[in-house]
Amino acid sequence: MLKRILPLLVAGWLGALPALAQPRIATVDFQKVFEKYWRREQAAAALKDRETTIEKEIKGMRDDLEKMAIEYEKLREAANDQVVTKEERDKRKALAESKLLELKTGENTLRTADANAGDQLASQRKRLYESIVGEIADAVKAKAKAGGFTMVLNSSPPAPGMALAAPVLYTNGENDLTDAIIAQINAGAPPPTDGQKAGEKAVDKK
Repeated sequence: MLKRILPLLVAGWLGALPALAQPRIATVDFQKVFEKYWRREQAAAALKDRETTIEKEIKGMRDDLEKMAIEYEKLREAANDQVVTKEERDKRKALAESKLLELKTGENTLRTADANAGDQLASQRKRLYESIVGEIADAVKAKAKAGGFTMVLNSSPPAPGMALAAPVLYTNGENDLTDAIIAQINAGAPPPTDGQKAGEKAVDKK
């Protein structure tokens, strides 16, 4: 008789418990979404155009330096021409020295431009991709809320050098244990000292 009654009592007790919200978890392949997003393709095209433009500018500077180097060699040879007078050689030497200074300045400018080009492209790429990742994250959040999901996980396989998104793309916070863990680990904390209490009172007054 007891064996038949006990299951009924347990069932009744469980039925009396408040209904627990069942978590609804969804997944999103963030990498795939990122690759399929038209804005990503647009950004890649913009970066390619900018890279091409910079390469042309750098090549133009190199070509100008090569011409300048040839001009300098001609001036240097002319300055050593023993056929002309010393006065004329001195004039040509001054021109050669001026061209050499111009050449060195141009080389420094080229090195700076070459280094800055890489930084500019990296900065532009970072800004564009962060903007796109943010837009996708907003779309995931909106979709999750509309569908009543408590959490959305990133199902993308690990991609070397492309950490686009965190493993958890969205959570409504219902299952967050942060405050509970803080309370648990601080349960055995020693009581605050007089100095700490004074500091806390000073903060409260502010």
